[in-house]
Amino acid sequence: MTTPTRRALFGAAAALATTWAAPRSPLAQQPPQQQPSGPHSLPDLPYALDANQAAIDPTTMEIHWRRHHASYVQNLNEALRDHAAIRDMPLERLLASLDQVPEQVRTRVRNNAGGHANHSMFWQVMGGQGGEPGGELAQAINRDFSNFATFRNRFNQAANGIFGSGWAFVTVNRDGGLEIVTRPNQDTPLMDGNRVLMGNDVWEHAYYLRYQNRRAEYTANWWNVLNWDRIAERYDAARAGRLTI
Repeated sequence: MTTPTRRALFGAAAALATTWAAPRSPLAQQPPQQQPSGPHSLPDLPYALDANQAAIDPTTMEIHWRRHHASYVQNLNEALRDHAAIRDMPLERLLASLDQVPEQVRTRVRNNAGGHANHSMFWQVMGGQGGEPGGELAQAINRDFSNFATFRNRFNQAANGIFGSGWAFVTVNRDGGLEIVTRPNQDTPLMDGNRVLMGNDVWEHAYYLRYQNRRAEYTANWWNVLNWDRIAERYDAARAGRLTI
């Protein structure tokens, strides 16, 4: 059996000390210090990582945001690097103009721009206490879906019915009309020039640590962390033509 050298032992001890001395802040909400170079960046979370524990555990939040979302941003910036004509397009315009994206990077841009837009929206609509909306948004839900319970049930049915990975969305038009739609993978209604009021991510990485294969339990609990004040702001912005992603 080989005896470790003193240098190897000191090296191992130093590495272990560094590991334990490194800051451990599971509730940190700032993006990584080194952002990928390019026009797009990982947004801050508008709340701590434990803010959505009624539906999503902090570990899932951190992995989902710091790793999955950050990867979409990095890959998008890399795909755009050598294409000046589209590099600085606003994200929603880029997604609505995929036919202008060079064919050799079109699929990569589609997937990663969609992932960036979808997740940026996703973080915004959570961090709340759930319940039900009020005001004009509640009126629109009652008009288009009869009542809130029917709206929630139809949305959950759509989300739970997605085969494999994808998203369930609520879109809103300039007249305030609401519609529930689904898209596979990281596709988004922005690709069709529509505006997204809210949406839920049903990729397994969004819920698997807590729920495993119980997607319906996750989608039911998700309503407990929605921020209806923020969603109402998005509703107003969509009707005014100001909503981007």
